[in-house]
Amino acid sequence: MKKIAFLLLVFSGLSLIGQDTTAIRYSKLVSSESLKKNLYVLASDEYEGRETGQKGQKMAAEYIMNQFKEFGIPQISGLTNGYYQTFPVSVYQPQEVDLLSGKKKFVQNTDFYSSSTILQDSIYSLKEIVFAGYGINTMLYNDYDKLDVKNKVVLILNGEPYNAVGKSLISQSTEPSDWTTNYRRKYAEAQKAGISILLVAENNLKEDFKKNEHRITSYRMDIETEKKTGIKSGPLVIYISDEVANAIINNKKNTFKKLQEKITGTGKPFSFTSKINVTLNVKQQVSKLNTENVLAYVEGTDLKEELIVITGHYDHLGKHDGVVYNGADDDGSGTVAVIELAKAFAKAKKEGKGPRRSMLFMTVAGEEKGLLGSDYYTRNPVYPLKNTVCNLNIDMIGRVDKEHAGNANYIYLIGSDKLSKDLHNASEQANKTYSNLQLDYTYNDEKDPNRYYYRSDHYNFAKNDIPVIFYFNGVHEDYHKETDEVQKIDFAKMEKITRLVFFTAWDLANRTERIKLDKK
Repeated sequence: MKKIAFLLLVFSGLSLIGQDTTAIRYSKLVSSESLKKNLYVLASDEYEGRETGQKGQKMAAEYIMNQFKEFGIPQISGLTNGYYQTFPVSVYQPQEVDLLSGKKKFVQNTDFYSSSTILQDSIYSLKEIVFAGYGINTMLYNDYDKLDVKNKVVLILNGEPYNAVGKSLISQSTEPSDWTTNYRRKYAEAQKAGISILLVAENNLKEDFKKNEHRITSYRMDIETEKKTGIKSGPLVIYISDEVANAIINNKKNTFKKLQEKITGTGKPFSFTSKINVTLNVKQQVSKLNTENVLAYVEGTDLKEELIVITGHYDHLGKHDGVVYNGADDDGSGTVAVIELAKAFAKAKKEGKGPRRSMLFMTVAGEEKGLLGSDYYTRNPVYPLKNTVCNLNIDMIGRVDKEHAGNANYIYLIGSDKLSKDLHNASEQANKTYSNLQLDYTYNDEKDPNRYYYRSDHYNFAKNDIPVIFYFNGVHEDYHKETDEVQKIDFAKMEKITRLVFFTAWDLANRTERIKLDKK
């Protein structure tokens, strides 16, 4: 027994080798109790879903600012209230669309719905259409590269093709992609191909609309600048029922179901061009408002000119028809993690143990409207981007996805090795030394159809050649639904992941050599 006890003592001592006791002490300021306290406030009905530019978002900004003040973090010169980076946005209300095929007029949000970005008021007279399968320029579905679709009207099928055993030929999964992933993928392909108008035929349009109504009928936003017109280059996207699709191309009923069967059954691309007689009349109201990122700056010591940026978006989907979308996980979880990290580093500085490099803790607005807050910051940085060492972005860390059911000891890491091996190695070492989480790189794959690397605020730093890590727990059944509530959050999981971010940031802020940028 004495020998076993001795061996246990030896192995325990070995596990402490390489650990920074100062880092461990301040990491303990990150607690599940504090995370819970803040999240129960920010994800409450009182904050009305924190939609960008609305009352709840303003309340959340003030709450976050007051937390930073309470930690003793000083104001930043030139910012509103010393903590707000205020920026203007243009607000584009949902498009009003009249769709006529010949003399037949269809009903918006019943026979079709618009899901476009930002366009001018326009009247389109359509005479020809190209059918292009599933509209995905991957494998054989569909060959945009081989079709003449530039500046043309294109009709595609919604969803993705499946093989005989029900496995997607695009994502290789038996589960269909969520609405947002599917839309982004097809929009990106259409935009890349230069398509003018994209019509998407959906078998279950009414059900699809009802399930995603809050997102479809929400207003769009864009950063307002003197040089921008507010018009983005991209296709007008209209989702239509099969009945509308068949009417447009003068086909018999159920034609599109047969096309789906033909494409999936043969495994070959299928396309055709058809003459049509369709008119689209699009109108869109535009207004302006201001919103704000909330910043807290903890100055470093001998390497203070260099900067580590830690972000999380505090906006969500707001309130629609009396239903509040509280977004406890998306991204209340990341927001309160940023608050906790600011507290820990501010305390360390106050006690003379502060970081060598400076730290910027930033909760951003407008992520749900197109990564607007981080876009604005990287266009108008408060601190030079050339001095920014990296960005650690936290977006959804409070839940467990179905791939990890029964195992909360994981986190998806995205982007860590894309620009800097030093950053990836620092992250791996911090986890090995302190946290022992399962680091899942599934969504870091360039071929990942979900394209999460491009879908949160870190990407605006990455495209400016700043190394990034995106911390993400994956989507779950409550993603972008009113059921994303704080009662479902795993705070012990949140605490462990937030501490991993702390240990990674602590190392990056205090090492002598700045991590290297390997590629742009």
